[in-house]
Amino acid sequence: SLHFGRQRQAFAHVQKGDVKKVKMAVARAGVLGVQWLQRASRNVMPLGARTASHMTKDMFPGPYPRTPEERAAAAKKYNMRVEDYEPYPDDGMGYGDYPKLPDRSQHERDPWYSWDQPGLRLNWGEPMHWHLDMYNRNRVDTSPTPLSWHVMCMQLFGFLAFMIFMCWVGDVYPVYQPVGPKQYPYNNLYLERGGDPSKEPERVVHYEI
Repeated sequence: SLHFGRQRQAFAHVQKGDVKKVKMAVARAGVLGVQWLQRASRNVMPLGARTASHMTKDMFPGPYPRTPEERAAAAKKYNMRVEDYEPYPDDGMGYGDYPKLPDRSQHERDPWYSWDQPGLRLNWGEPMHWHLDMYNRNRVDTSPTPLSWHVMCMQLFGFLAFMIFMCWVGDVYPVYQPVGPKQYPYNNLYLERGGDPSKEPERVVHYEI
């Protein structure tokens, strides 16, 4: 029994050592896996981000043009004529040399023209409005209206004032529909109302046959 006890202790010691080695191997493999993922992400993620964005440095606004030569270069960059090119004010908002286009929605553009991008009514290479997300066809519509704003406001508030006045007149001078007396059966409920049966009046008939 002493011999078997020593063998059991030695076997348990060997098992503990094997378990410790296995744990160390698993931990080392985990660390190596994390390091490999970090190296792979450095090489792959930036390429994926660049591929998804499609934005190059030429697409970003440049510095604010301060000389005629810089204005001409910026106009050429955005496929515009120099006389049509006007940058945003250099007020620190970061517009740079981006052209300041008229604040008009895409609804104002010709719907029958064969646009390169019919959804936005834009042609290839044409500069987009800085706030295109606000002036597209699903947002603000700056198209001319049949009536001016002040005329529409006058009509709206005039109608509201007239309706309020009419409600006030109806409250001060109420009008009711003329009605006749309520008709009840059985001689106007003479007996039901406690009348004397011996003195029942002549039956009232509200119809003719």
